[in-house]
Parts: sequence; C-alpha cells; structure tokens
Amino acid sequence: MNQLFFLSYTLASFFLYLIAIPFLLLFSFKSKYRDSIPARFFLWKNPPLKPDGIWFHSCSFGEAKAIKPLVDVLPQDVLRMSSTTNTGFKAISTYTKESRYLPFEPLLFAWLKPQKALVVMEAEFWYLLFALAQKRGAKTLLINARMSDRSFPKYKKIAWFYRHIFHHIDEVYAQTKKDKERLESLGAKNVMVTGNIKLSNLPLPTKELKKPEGLLICAASTHEGEERLILKAFSDLKKEKNDVKLIIVPRHPERFGKVSGIVESFSEEEHLNWHRYSQNETFDSDITVVDSLGELVNIYAVSDIVVLGGAFVPIGGHNAAEAAQFGCKIISGKHYFNQKDIFDAVEGIAIVEASNLSRRLQQFSQLKPTKIRYRTDMSPIIESLKDVL
Repeated sequence: MNQLFFLSYTLASFFLYLIAIPFLLLFSFKSKYRDSIPARFFLWKNPPLKPDGIWFHSCSFGEAKAIKPLVDVLPQDVLRMSSTTNTGFKAISTYTKESRYLPFEPLLFAWLKPQKALVVMEAEFWYLLFALAQKRGAKTLLINARMSDRSFPKYKKIAWFYRHIFHHIDEVYAQTKKDKERLESLGAKNVMVTGNIKLSNLPLPTKELKKPEGLLICAASTHEGEERLILKAFSDLKKEKNDVKLIIVPRHPERFGKVSGIVESFSEEEHLNWHRYSQNETFDSDITVVDSLGELVNIYAVSDIVVLGGAFVPIGGHNAAEAAQFGCKIISGKHYFNQKDIFDAVEGIAIVEASNLSRRLQQFSQLKPTKIRYRTDMSPIIESLKDVL
C-alpha cells in the first residue's frame, strides 16, 4: 500500500509540475519571486546540499531564527539548511554556506543527497521530502510541531494522507499535550512534548537604540489592513498625548514601499511628520516606517507599548514572547490561533477587537507590563541529533 501511494503521489506531483511550468515562468519575473521560483522549480543556482550532514528545513524568517539554538550546539561542518521563502533563505544563509531553497517535490529525486538527519520545523508536511530523506538514510524529525484549533478539522478530513507522511517521520516533538494527541490521531509516532522552541532562546538586541522622549509605540509585524487601523488609533491618542511616537514594522519586505505610501498620505492628512528608517536611523518623527530586516528586537527593547500585528486580521498572530522579554505592554487582536501556546505562556497581553483598538490604546496607563511564565527545554532534540553524529 505504501509503495502504491509513493508511486501515485510521485506521478501526480510530476504532472502538477509540468502543467504549472508556464505559470511559474510568468511569476518568476515578479520581484517577490525572482530568486525563489527559479531556484525552487528550475534548480537555477541551487545545487544539492553536501551529503552526510544535519539538514534543517524551515519555511519562514521566524522559523529560521527559532532554530538558531539548535544550530549553535552542532559542529559547523555538519550544518545543512533549506527554506522556501526569501526572508527564510536570508536568515539561514547567515548560519552556513550550505543553504538552499527547497526544490519542489518531484525535483528532489535528483537533488536530494543522503544526510544523517532531516529536521523539519512545525507544519511543513512535504511527503516526498520525508520519504526520500528517510529512504536515503536520514533520521527524520518534525520539531515544534503544532496543530491549531483552526487547522485540525481540515487535517482530520484527510487523515489517511497524513498517515502516509508520518509513516516516514521517525520522531515528533510537539509544542503541547493537545498537539501531541492531535498529531497521534493523524498517525504520528514517537511523539514527545517539549514546548515551543520559539520560547527557548529568544533573540537578543544586536545594538542599543536611542529611545526618544515620550511614549513610544511599536506596531510590530503588521499585515495588509492593519496599518490603517493602527494609524487611526495612534492619531486619536496623539490628540490627547502630543509626545507619543509610532514605529511601524511591516512583516514582509515586499510591502515596505506600499506601507510607506500609506503613512505618507496619512501624515499629510493629519499634519504629522514621518520618515523611513533606512534613510534616517532615529525615531524622532511622529511616525517611523522601519524598512529594514533584523531590527524588531532592538526596537522592542526601547518600546513602551507593542501593538502586535498578524492578529487584527486572520493571519494567526506572531511571537509575543520576543517583546515580553523586555516587559513591554502588548496589545493584540483576537486572531492569534497560530501562536496560542506562546500567548498562553505570556502574562499580561491585552486582547482586543479591531474596532476597540483606539479606545484601548487611549487607556494605555491601565495596560500591564508582560512577562514570560516559562521557557522550553530542547535537550531531547539535541540528544537525538547528537546520536547520529
């Protein structure tokens, strides 16, 4: 049965790849995909990883940063990295030159070399990735595994499919007991609860920034539809407290230009001043748009209030612990379903409806400083990887 599924899935993925080629060629001209599509779907400047290493695969910038503690305890010469996004690739490239974009599944047959272990973050359920890595000798691990309330019913409907994937995963390290139970119902075996890796070793400031006088608000990791909401709330507060300043940090670099345009128009209407951080690395204006990567944790360290994006629209939220380590007062929307474990571990987050953000921000003096209740122990994962070295 497994061999039949392997063959059927492989043929289907090749067929999908062939019919998608014209569309992929078209999208490859867009600046957002100019590097990733040629690398992932045509192996352009994307040679195979060297064999006999510990191969980490993570999708996003946040996941790539979260594996740093694991990377640091392993010898440099065994590190192998892959990612599927531009920002994720930039992050893993700082760990080792053996960093690549993950090719689309059917291309893995020719691309994938035998490795000692494959370590995949969270919910990157690529069947051929696990199956081929295991068949070629790798110990396969799924770490920081989660199954949210929102996602689980969808996965449960095609549990038969995920049983085939988990058949090729040797060990699973889940975030919570509930995640463990849900993953086991989908066919996962050897599941251990280790907590959320993103709480184990939070990023620290890389430089000390100068905090401006007055109240400093950071709108962190914002998405489409959130900037205008936050700007309106900020404007309402500024009419009462003139010395307040706002820093906006868009989640995705490709939106830097658009967000700057939104802020420029808003500032003209409200008679405020603003600037882009890449042109002036201060926070002296009423509004600063941070159009640079890697600055958010430095900004958290000097912020009084953090309005955490990704939860005022149904994105799933972002890592509140990175701001909570500095005791920032945090306001979040209600759509934090992908970060529930982290939110449960942080005390003091104010959860508000988008329509109530302005009123809650005006009540800033009633907000509580946040703190992290507990951290995560990654030693079981580390020991498992050291066993294959």
